[in-house]
Amino acid sequence: MPFPRASQALSRFTVLDLTRVRSGPTCVRQLADWGANVIKIDALLEDGGGEQPGGPRGGSDFQNLHRNKRAMTLNLKDPKGLEVFKRLAEQADVIVENFRPDVKSKLGIDYESVRKINPKIVYGSISGFGQDGPYHKRPGFDQIAQGMGGLMSVTGAPGEGPMRVGIPVADLTAGLFCAIGILTALLERDVSGEGQWVQTSLLQAQIFMLDFQAARWLMEKEVAKQAGNNHPTSIPTGVFKTSDGYINIATTGGRIWERCAQAIGAPELVSDPDYATAPARSKNRDALNAKINTLTEKKSTETWVQELNAAGVPCGPIYSIDQMFEDAQVKHLGMAQHVPNDENRHIQLVSQPVMLSRTPSKMAARPPEFGEQTEEVLAEFGFDTDEIAELRERKVV
Repeated sequence: MPFPRASQALSRFTVLDLTRVRSGPTCVRQLADWGANVIKIDALLEDGGGEQPGGPRGGSDFQNLHRNKRAMTLNLKDPKGLEVFKRLAEQADVIVENFRPDVKSKLGIDYESVRKINPKIVYGSISGFGQDGPYHKRPGFDQIAQGMGGLMSVTGAPGEGPMRVGIPVADLTAGLFCAIGILTALLERDVSGEGQWVQTSLLQAQIFMLDFQAARWLMEKEVAKQAGNNHPTSIPTGVFKTSDGYINIATTGGRIWERCAQAIGAPELVSDPDYATAPARSKNRDALNAKINTLTEKKSTETWVQELNAAGVPCGPIYSIDQMFEDAQVKHLGMAQHVPNDENRHIQLVSQPVMLSRTPSKMAARPPEFGEQTEEVLAEFGFDTDEIAELRERKVV
């Protein structure tokens, strides 16, 4: 029975997935969710044990990262295992890895080595700090990148010290940027006929994600500071207490501020010299927020969300994760999807946030067990029954 594809969009491409933990699997998930033939290569050690970094295989984290893939085992430290990998690489379109930069060279699976046997290969690499440079041998970790990339210096309340973001944003964005690079290289290959090496790092991804905060320094030499829940430039924008919880209110520009003041029952604030202009509102931010809070506390979150949005003022509730998945719009968007599986297990995972009209993505297959499709994959790549049996006996696969 053919392996079900999540989409037809990338179904012509074969991807060898050497990645571990989070940033690399995030990259490959993008390719798998759009239908690429992804083969996750599980590391088989000399003692027959398999590496399991990043949490248990049956856990929600692993399941969410590795859906729509197949898996095989391979001992890349065995010379015969290297031979097997090269035979796979000859027919593949993409290889993705997130080893430390020197590891792939020691194994003999680096880009230059693979390019010699397959000049069309698109080779994606994610590292902590880059493939070269003074820090290239350092181990990469999301929180380290958040700190070095400037994010923690602008996150959290003023005076409370640096604060990490509640998700591994450097890992996730490095994976997404690598996927974009791979897709760009595949498009370029259609013109040149040649592959290339796609590189990114947690540090680069984190710096890029600073976006306007980084540009403020580069252009105006202004160092952004922590502002807590307050927006650094659009005021008043932030978190406000209601009678039963909290809401976000966002005002951008004078017109929305006027509508906001009217909607909360304080039109006099618009003409108050302390709040009449954007510079004045910035200078007197704390006092203005306090005045707004005294008013928002009088009504429920649901009431304010309805009234402010009706007035053309951007406003939304602040959900816990369970509340978020119960929201009507979230349900309409289908952000939680069930994964079909023969074992009748409950597997519900986060769907792709992008919709394509003709070739949509879906949850087509549950994440694979350790080396689950080894024989199937090897046979597809031209290994006969005797070869596969020998590789098993030698503990290469």
